[in-house]
Amino acid sequence: MTNPQPPIPDPDGDEVAIRVRGLVNRFGSQVVHEGLDLDVRRGEILGVVGGSGTGKSVLMRAILGLRRPDAGHIEVLGVDTDTGDAGARLHIERNTGVLFQDGALFSSLSVGENVEVPLKEHHPELPETWRYELALLKIKLAGLPAEALDKLPSQLSGGMRKRAGLARALALDPPLLFLDEPTAGLDPIGATAFDELLKTLQEALGLTVFLITHDLDTLYAICDRVAVLADRKVIATAPLAEIEKIDHPWIQEYFHGPRARSARESWESRIGNRESAVPAPPP
Repeated sequence: MTNPQPPIPDPDGDEVAIRVRGLVNRFGSQVVHEGLDLDVRRGEILGVVGGSGTGKSVLMRAILGLRRPDAGHIEVLGVDTDTGDAGARLHIERNTGVLFQDGALFSSLSVGENVEVPLKEHHPELPETWRYELALLKIKLAGLPAEALDKLPSQLSGGMRKRAGLARALALDPPLLFLDEPTAGLDPIGATAFDELLKTLQEALGLTVFLITHDLDTLYAICDRVAVLADRKVIATAPLAEIEKIDHPWIQEYFHGPRARSARESWESRIGNRESAVPAPPP
């Protein structure tokens, strides 16, 4: 069994939950990543952005051990994931929750049965009644009503399926959460509600979140830092205010267009409204 190592510090003194060094991913003659480096700090929501074909999902799959990179080194919570042994695989499975696009639920299972899948796999000793109660708890935690437990994924709206997928991702109480375009396909109200739910869960549960998104509203509203993939590498990882200042063609186009200005203004308006709602201290 692979034993976790002590937490990894980063230059700013924060603990590093995920460390990637020199990552190389190829598909035949196509090089997706070449010498990619990335640190994900414990307790942060890291937004991962990049143009089409920059390998955002490939990076996530490599970190999760779902794809073996061609070269490089990955550590998750102090454990080398590229050793290939069963202990490292089990370590990742028990410490990570994943929400793929559209939830990726088993269509023939009810929502409750979907949430129970990781519990059955990793805790087969749990009585059936306990698994049921835990599944119900996670479903409510994800913002779904209790009656969603017995519904099939096809009976849910797109937003509810994403929440059901989130409930399953939280089934094992993992410290790490991976989300691939969680607000894609949602209307603005539904996307905002999902962002607020995710931020609340992250703060309440102390989660570290690796969040692939192209949603500028999400980036401004809940991400502590943003990692930008371009030129086969992570070209910058910083708070959004710093990312906006970087003189790179893709960054300038993405973060300074009309859509970005609208997202920034919406975020600044919400921040201003929250601050004005706080009562002034007594004289």
